[in-house]
Amino acid sequence: MPVDLYIPPDALEVILEAFEGPLDLLLYLIRKQNIDILDIPVAEITRQYMGYVELMKSVRLELAAEYLVMAAMLAEIKSRMLLPRSAAIEEEEGDPRAELIRRLQEYERFKAAAEGIDALPRVGREVVVPCLDAPQAKVRKLLPQVSLEELLLSMAEVMRRNDLFESHQISRETLSTRERMSDVLERLKGGAFVPFVELFGAEEGKLGVVVTFMAILELVKESLVELVQNAPFAPIHVRLRLETVEDPDESE
Repeated sequence: MPVDLYIPPDALEVILEAFEGPLDLLLYLIRKQNIDILDIPVAEITRQYMGYVELMKSVRLELAAEYLVMAAMLAEIKSRMLLPRSAAIEEEEGDPRAELIRRLQEYERFKAAAEGIDALPRVGREVVVPCLDAPQAKVRKLLPQVSLEELLLSMAEVMRRNDLFESHQISRETLSTRERMSDVLERLKGGAFVPFVELFGAEEGKLGVVVTFMAILELVKESLVELVQNAPFAPIHVRLRLETVEDPDESE
């Protein structure tokens, strides 16, 4: 320790009690002596209150104005109780302590409510909320089901477009649905999406359109191809049906 270190005599003085205001100090003095709040001995409480105020002055603490106001109020109540009064004046003015008692009771209720709220479990103090990062979710787009009405509308569009290329034909080759089914499967090799309307050839006329349409329906019935739409009322595409691989975990 340095030889020339100077420690003031009152450097180690500590005040353990801390009060939030003059009412808090008065309530503390009343509770400490188990005094009935409705029958406060003003002289004794005033003496103790002024002793605390003088203590704060001695440790060089800056007093709030409300402490001094309360000291003046206690002094006034004390003087009014010490002065002799007639029965008429006493009945008219009432107990000089009434206003102080009312304020103390009100403050005591609010303080009890605040202590009750402070005793409740608090997030970050008694309660810790766990926070876990959610796993990376993969968005799976659900494709709408292709209805028969939409399929017929696409067929009608193909027929309408085919009428633009209709011409008189002397003879026609016999078209086989089975052969057309093989042709469609050949065009769908590789698993690519092929627009529904591109499976029809305008040069074959209406007969070719009907045979191709029947071939597609037969392939759908035999679960060899599937019809897909990216969104409602979007163009219809055709592709080979992918075989579903059973998940071994689900099978167990």
